[in-house]
This record gives sequence, structure tokens and C-alpha cells, in this order.
Amino acid sequence: MMGGSQELATEVLEPEEIDGPQLAICLVSGGMDSCVTAAIARQENEELAFLHVSYGQRTEKREREAFEALADHYDVKYRLVISLEHLSRIGGSSLTDKAIPVTAPNLASSAIPSSYVPFRNAHLLSAAVSWGEVIGALAIYIGAVAEDSSGYPDCRPEFYDAFQNVLDIGTKPETRITIRTPVIHLKKSEIVRKGLDLGAPLHLTWSCYQESERACGNCDSCALRLRAFREAGAPDPIPYLLDSSRFAY
Repeated sequence: MMGGSQELATEVLEPEEIDGPQLAICLVSGGMDSCVTAAIARQENEELAFLHVSYGQRTEKREREAFEALADHYDVKYRLVISLEHLSRIGGSSLTDKAIPVTAPNLASSAIPSSYVPFRNAHLLSAAVSWGEVIGALAIYIGAVAEDSSGYPDCRPEFYDAFQNVLDIGTKPETRITIRTPVIHLKKSEIVRKGLDLGAPLHLTWSCYQESERACGNCDSCALRLRAFREAGAPDPIPYLLDSSRFAY
């Protein structure tokens, strides 16, 4: 688990540096959705700041590596890495509690899988808003997906509409931050195609919930990713424990 002694920031904007180009924060987990969201944010903004959050998840080291690789690819100078390890102490998710098994993929199910981290995205957005208010960001990008995904309640559009209202009420009068969810209504296969169109480095991403060397292919996140690439007619560039073509999602 990431503790307080681990490096928490790479290079952080100072308050006096905010009077410059249009700046946006992008929450980057290191996964496919956040990668494509970052590619969109790069097109729409003059300057990006990347925020990565670790919360005691099983593959946090591998996700951090993917974050750094994506930040290097997009030449992002301003990066902030923080630990919300209290989410691991709270538990309630197979991502943070190894005593809870990761739900086997069932893409036809409407049930919320065990990988749901209770109210996680509210914590991520709160950190992004706090940083954004300090550095003068005008937007926060997050790669939430409501369609064709795991069905997490904090990935629904109405959640982000409500959080925007909280942001507007709870920040300084001069703060003007807009929450952007550019892939929220896309199918996963459409996200793959969008990433390919934008030249997003999907080979640098990591989605697996269980493994860090080769993706397991048997968790909900792997299943969604594999199906997305298959429907998009493109090979998944990351390695799997078994030949990815054997997974019939």
C-alpha cells in the first residue's frame, strides 16, 4: 500500500504560475479510458496537468508506471501523485481488500461488481478541484464511462452534474472549473476507435485488476477491454497471460 513516505509529487505548479495558457487537469489512472480522455484534453487545451491517485488497489504500482509513461508521452511537466489510502482502510471493494474475490466477468449482468470502490470518484474529484483551485485550472477531465461498462454508480452523468453544482457552490467566487467527461456516453469500442484516431498510446495503458506483468483476461476490466478491441476490429497491444484471442467476450 502506498504510504505517506512515498514520493507524492513530481512537479507542481506554483500559484504565481497560473496566469498563462488555458490549463486543464486530467485525472489519469493509467487505464484505457483515462488515456483517451487525456488525448482529447490535449486537443482542447493549451496546457495539461496530470493527477494520479493511489488508494491501495491491487495493481497500484503498475498503474503508477502507466501514468508516468502516459505523462512522458504527452510531455506533461506538471504532475501530482497522491495517496488516498483511507479508501483501502475503509475497504468494501475487491480492488482494495484481498479477502474479497474479484468478480468473474459477466458482461450481461446489471449488478454492481465487487470491484466498485465506494464513492471513489467523489474523492478523486475533490482532490482535483482542490488542486485546480490553487493552480487556476479551468477544467477537470475524468474518463468516466456510463455506457457499456461495469455500472458503477459514480460513473453516471447525473453524478457529475451534481458534483459540478457542489464545485460551483463550494469554491471561491472567482473559481471557474468545469468538469469534463468526454467519453461518458461512448461504448468501449468507440473509445478504442477514438483513441486510435487520436494516436493515443494505448500500448502504454493498463486495465487489469489483478495482475501487473501480464493481464489476467479474467477480471471485469479485462473482459470489457478485450470485447472493446474485438468490436473495434483492432488487436489489444498489451500482453495477456493467455492468447487474448481465446477470450470470447
